[in-house]
Amino acid sequence: MSQRSTSVDLAVLTPRPQQAETGALAKPCSGASLSVRSVSHSFGDVQVLDQVDFEVDAGEVHCLLGPSGSGKSTLLRLIAGLETLRVGEIEISGRQMADAGHGLPPEQRPIGFVFQDYALFPHLDVASNVGFGISDRAGRRRQAMRLLDDVGMAAFAGAMPHTLSGGQQQRVALARALARRPHVMLLDEPFSGLDAKLRDEVRRSTLDVLRRRDVATVVVTHDPREALLVADRISVLRAGRVVQTGTPEQVYSQSVDPEVAEVFGPVNRFVGLVQDGGLVTPWGVVKTQGLRDGRQVEAMIRAESIVLRRPSTVNGQAGLRHDARDVPADASSGSPNDAAPSAGIVVALQRTGGSVDLVVQTAGGANVHANDFARRGWAVGDRVAVSADPDDVVIRPLQVEV
Repeated sequence: MSQRSTSVDLAVLTPRPQQAETGALAKPCSGASLSVRSVSHSFGDVQVLDQVDFEVDAGEVHCLLGPSGSGKSTLLRLIAGLETLRVGEIEISGRQMADAGHGLPPEQRPIGFVFQDYALFPHLDVASNVGFGISDRAGRRRQAMRLLDDVGMAAFAGAMPHTLSGGQQQRVALARALARRPHVMLLDEPFSGLDAKLRDEVRRSTLDVLRRRDVATVVVTHDPREALLVADRISVLRAGRVVQTGTPEQVYSQSVDPEVAEVFGPVNRFVGLVQDGGLVTPWGVVKTQGLRDGRQVEAMIRAESIVLRRPSTVNGQAGLRHDARDVPADASSGSPNDAAPSAGIVVALQRTGGSVDLVVQTAGGANVHANDFARRGWAVGDRVAVSADPDDVVIRPLQVEV
């Protein structure tokens, strides 16, 4: 949750003339549009951030993903200058904004900030809200209208904020933040208050505008689906630390640990010993190339990578169909040289739209979580063959080689 020490709305601060910079803040820097280096922060005895590092390039959308209390909103406020940086460095477009004990005030940082509640001035109409932060009085109305047109709100220039829907208020807040011509845009859970259909539409249009303007954008969210949908890169925070940064594909398919993997959905995990170059798992045999026999490892695979096949009849006998071949109904994982799938029974399921989440209990008593198309008509009690694409299984050694 956001630790707000001030009610200042960065998106509407009137720009002040730049003051001469001295000391550490005067040195030119190079690199990404936003660089956060070794940032730590505490509130009293409670450490909220611990050695956080990440960068955001121009035109990139970078999501900070984590549960409430992981330090996401506090990090945004440090970048914006709404909290005093005590440890670390923050740079924007090659200039240092803050280091330990020093920092430019918020109005001197090339940043736009859209809060979760948008914080529009209730006594000003839409055009006046957007124009508030534009210092050019003669061109204020013209620039405000151009910004409103860019976000699809020019027709509402004379409307008062209370007459607008949540999505419309969000667009006005974005236009107001863009009036400051920011190099970096900070979005703190800006879409969470919208209904699902509107959220997708507003989110897409908002990020399209920011990408077109080459603004480095940081989106705080606790929704892993949102992060996977919109981000160019994701930083996963846990207890104030960045535990992994990467593309959506990297953090989803190559998670650094089981806890990160489970942020993005159900994961099947199985611990066992390597035998004859393979690991016998509840979803079949997995090859363990490069790992010696007898080594303890953990296998992980996502629910959607589990393959379920229905029983079939071959030569008058029941079987379990797997891909293009049939296997006996009592098939089990057998030895590491036996590639047959495991036999199981559906013991639980839950439909979510066009998909269904299932729990399959295998002959060995293990529960395997799977996801499949709802149209396949699975029901509790169905007998199935459980297998997996070996390329989707992640093997993690649990013992250190000596």
